[in-house]
Amino acid sequence: MTTDDGPDAVSVVVVTYSPGESLAAFLDSLPAATKREVEVVLVDNGSTDGAPERAAQRANVQLLSTGQNLGYGRAANLGLQASRTEWTLIANPDVVLHAGAIDALYAAADRWPRAGALGPLIHTPDGAVYPSARAVPSLSRGIGHALFADLWPSNPWTTAYRRENEAVTERTAGWLSGSCLMLRRDAFESTSGFDPKFFMYFEDVDLGERLERAGWQNVYVPTASVTHLGGQSTQRHRSEMLSEHHRSAWSYLSARYPGRRHAPLRWAIRLGLWGRSTLLNALAARSQP
Repeated sequence: MTTDDGPDAVSVVVVTYSPGESLAAFLDSLPAATKREVEVVLVDNGSTDGAPERAAQRANVQLLSTGQNLGYGRAANLGLQASRTEWTLIANPDVVLHAGAIDALYAAADRWPRAGALGPLIHTPDGAVYPSARAVPSLSRGIGHALFADLWPSNPWTTAYRRENEAVTERTAGWLSGSCLMLRRDAFESTSGFDPKFFMYFEDVDLGERLERAGWQNVYVPTASVTHLGGQSTQRHRSEMLSEHHRSAWSYLSARYPGRRHAPLRWAIRLGLWGRSTLLNALAARSQP
């Protein structure tokens, strides 16, 4: 994958947990995504389907087995520590990179010298644009989005949080989706990467906020594009993942409102999240055949 002019290599970190055939599709999409030499680090969280082991038979693919499910953030940090390049692409195994996607992110890095993280435009499997470059969730936006997103998708709090009415253009964002994210090594080291207290969900929100506090920028780059298929391991454990999402939301929001004076607010947030999680799990159970 190296061109005649010898561009720098790029590291790619993928956290796996029984990813099935999606991992092979991701790896197959890499050659068209960049002219650079690619080194892939698979951090496996205890897969049982053999997919990471099969992938590790490919050239330039290294497998790090954790022996247990460490969660996304902790495993991604291990991969970032093992990478050797200035920029590392962190991606879910159920992502397919479009032609030139990685090189478009590198081109944007030249335009944004304070970029700590770069995120592509993300398509859903049906071709729609997923709102992957969002605002940091303020209290009002967070509550409005949590209460109404599933019942009233076009509500103003969700729209403001997702920045859905803005033109699809290169810009800064409060945070970028961790499903596909290119992270600068200096930025990773200055923030210590993902916070391991988040097992899954909100680790990308938290990282984006901490990058900004450290003086870095989160830059949305729609000239780079990918398709996110949706993880089969998440679908198999939908109820557990829904509960985990709300636990992570509580961890994130409670840390933003510390101290005794915010105790009533934290209790209100916790009660609201518990109620939402219970309701959505009940609705999901009723929809099962």
